[in-house]
Amino acid sequence: MQGYSLIIPVFNEAKNLTNLVKEISKSLKKFKYEVIIVDDDSYDNSKKILFEIKKLKKNFRFYIRKNNKKDLSQSVIYGISKSKFNNIIVMDGDLQHDPKYLPKLIEKFETKKLSLIIAARNFKKREGISLYRFLISKVLIILINIFFEKKTSDPMSGFFLIKKRIFNNCKRKLYGKGFKILFDIISSCKIKKTLDYPIKFKKRINNKSKMNYRVLYHLIILLLSKVKFIS
Repeated sequence: MQGYSLIIPVFNEAKNLTNLVKEISKSLKKFKYEVIIVDDDSYDNSKKILFEIKKLKKNFRFYIRKNNKKDLSQSVIYGISKSKFNNIIVMDGDLQHDPKYLPKLIEKFETKKLSLIIAARNFKKREGISLYRFLISKVLIILINIFFEKKTSDPMSGFFLIKKRIFNNCKRKLYGKGFKILFDIISSCKIKKTLDYPIKFKKRINNKSKMNYRVLYHLIILLLSKVKFIS
């Protein structure tokens, strides 16, 4: 049986952590896996909850990124460096990425012998995200598809499964900063077999959206760096 390392970058997700790990355990009870949470030095109650989960879960680890700028991509890269399995699942820790999709993603990944499978949101209609985030995402997706060969309908998804060797082979080419690491990966790595798997994006229950000007800044810099690279 193949093993899967779930890499989950978090920041101030204390209200979601327990339920997240519980739902993952329920969805993956038939699979071999580990959960690695990388916390960007949260100032809520996250650390206490992470220690409590670790006492109960043998296949659970967490790391605190102290004295670093808050950065999702850096957290994911760090988490992958600590993983032990050859298949990497990246997902958010705010429960908008529903763990119920994990078995189907793995099934498709294995049966179709994929290099990458993306849990793709439906941008034909707004589901689970604010109007602002919906419109910004649609515009950015259009721009990405203009400059790059379309590899997915949702290049900014934060929920995907990839072979670790593919990531390791091209990690030196990554921009490696910001909050949209999937786009960084698909624009930097040679990936032969990919697939979109449609999901419904859940509404945020706790905390606010992290889509802000800093996220957009890094995404624009990433986009410009990749355009320069291919020109």
